[in-house]
Amino acid sequence: MLLLSHIGKDGFRLRGVEMSRIDAFSDVVFGFALTLIVVSLQVPRTFQEMLNSVRGFVPFSICFMFLILLWHEHYRFFRRYGLQDALTVAINALLLFTLLFYLYPLKFLFTMLAAEVFNLPGLDPGIQSISELRQLMVLYGAGFSAIYGIFGLLYANAWRQRRALGLNALECTITLGAIVSEAGMVVVGLIACLFALVSPPHLIGYTGFIYFASFPWRRFIKIVWGRKARHLRDFRLPSH
Repeated sequence: MLLLSHIGKDGFRLRGVEMSRIDAFSDVVFGFALTLIVVSLQVPRTFQEMLNSVRGFVPFSICFMFLILLWHEHYRFFRRYGLQDALTVAINALLLFTLLFYLYPLKFLFTMLAAEVFNLPGLDPGIQSISELRQLMVLYGAGFSAIYGIFGLLYANAWRQRRALGLNALECTITLGAIVSEAGMVVVGLIACLFALVSPPHLIGYTGFIYFASFPWRRFIKIVWGRKARHLRDFRLPSH
């Protein structure tokens, strides 16, 4: 209930409070995804194996945090709109498919970064050439854009059904803000892909810094669209 109250604190009415088949299936997939990023499914049998597991804690933590952020956004969407139409099911299935496919490039990249930044032996996944590094960055960026693009499709589908859902002016504003926010995240991933493709070899490693643009972008959307939402809440406009 605390999580539900947190989601609804902006005045968005929750239409999907009850657990649905979509929620149950999605939670199973997210749980399976978490098992795929675990350092090892077996208990270490030697001290060296235990050390290797500990060294894998950093990339595991980053991947875990990213998955939790995606799960929370998924949870919030379905609590807000409660959609179970055929198009929502199809888009959600595409999201889960993309998420599972994206996990290995995600873990591979952050394992490589952890080995480089923290100088952790035994973690380097083994990038053999600049071409492989370039392909890895492009693959990561494509997955990043795809995931947030699919979230954008979910919100666009909710916007398409705004009258059937009975969205009021405040809820329409929040929905439009979410669509714009997801579109910006897609652009960030595409810019990173383009940079990885065209940058000279000694600059490819800086591709990761492009993703930091997602934080000010999210903050910008929260400020701009949050101001519009507060304005509507203050004046308590009638249903749209």
